[in-house]
Amino acid sequence: MSGMKQKDFSERLSAARDAKQAMAAKFHQRPSPYDPAVAERRAARAAISAARDARMAERDAQRLAENARLIAEREALVAAQAEQEARAIAETIENEARLQAERKAARDARYAARKARK
Repeated sequence: MSGMKQKDFSERLSAARDAKQAMAAKFHQRPSPYDPAVAERRAARAAISAARDARMAERDAQRLAENARLIAEREALVAAQAEQEARAIAETIENEARLQAERKAARDARYAARKARK
C-alpha cells in the first residue's frame, strides 16, 4: 500500500478558495428579477400592501366620520345652550321692563294722588 497522497500548498489554497466561493455563492445568490417566483412574491407583497392601505383608509374614513358626528353633536349642544341662555336673557329683560313699567305706574299714581290732594 502506498501512503496517503499529500497535496501541496497551492492545491490546498485553491481548494480553500473554491470552497469559500461556493459557500459565498450559496448564501449570496440573487434570484433573477425575471424569475417567475420572484415576480409572484413581488405581486403577493404588492397585494398585501394594497389591502393594508385600503384597511388604513377605511379606518381613517371611519375615524373622520366619528369625529364629524361628535363635532355635530357638540355644536347642537352648544346651540341649544345658547338658545336657552338667550331665552333666559330675554325673559330677564321682559321682567325688568315689566317691573319698570309697574314702578312708573305706581309713581305716576302717587303723583296723581298728590296732585288731587292739592
